Amino acid sequence: MEIMPAIDLLGGQCVRLVQGRYDRVIQYERDPVQVAADFMKAGATWAHVIDLDGARDGRIANLPALKRIAATGLKIEFGGGVRDEAAVGAALDAGAQRVIVGTRALEDWAWFRDVVHRETFVSRIALGLDARLGRLAVRGWTTETRRTAIELAEAVSDWPLAAIVYTDIGRDGMLLGPNVEAIRNLASVSTVPVVASGGVTDISDVHALLNIDLAGIVIGRAIYEGDLDLAATLRLARAASRN
Repeated sequence: MEIMPAIDLLGGQCVRLVQGRYDRVIQYERDPVQVAADFMKAGATWAHVIDLDGARDGRIANLPALKRIAATGLKIEFGGGVRDEAAVGAALDAGAQRVIVGTRALEDWAWFRDVVHRETFVSRIALGLDARLGRLAVRGWTTETRRTAIELAEAVSDWPLAAIVYTDIGRDGMLLGPNVEAIRNLASVSTVPVVASGGVTDISDVHALLNIDLAGIVIGRAIYEGDLDLAATLRLARAASRN
């Protein structure tokens, strides 16, 4: 179980979107490299880095920031604007350990299946599943589809994916607590490691998610606003993993 503090990039700066809406931006005005350094000081080994410009516009826009963050030594799970093979390679070359593909995967399943199975990308790609009221959304969460996270998790059961990154859009940036039932249901059917994102508010939420078989928990706004102590959360997760 990895606690993965989030760095969401918009115009090169750290922000949070409320429920994935670009008209509801919380601007933290902090250099992402300093944020990454603070995360490492607290004991983090991973960060969840999302290029919000890229997710909205369909092409990676914050590659220089990714390179600078990766240079700190943090392992990076990166997503946003990864819509073709060249973008996957560029993100990995910039220092990402694994790259999240969401929109292109749902819109071109045959392409996604092919790229995941290429030797170069085996266990380096994560499937991004972002759900609003049970339905998956794409293109920076601006367009909903008819597909469900459970359906997609079952479809990739024997694929060499690094992870499934599941985000509950309705909880993301809201400090309302995670959708524990939806996360548990997904983890129970997935043979691919699941990383849960969205809604973690306090240590009780972390305790609830530690009872689910997850590979990681992404935490954003609660850390930035001081509602959750990252160092203490990391110690809790590591103690739970040893037991």
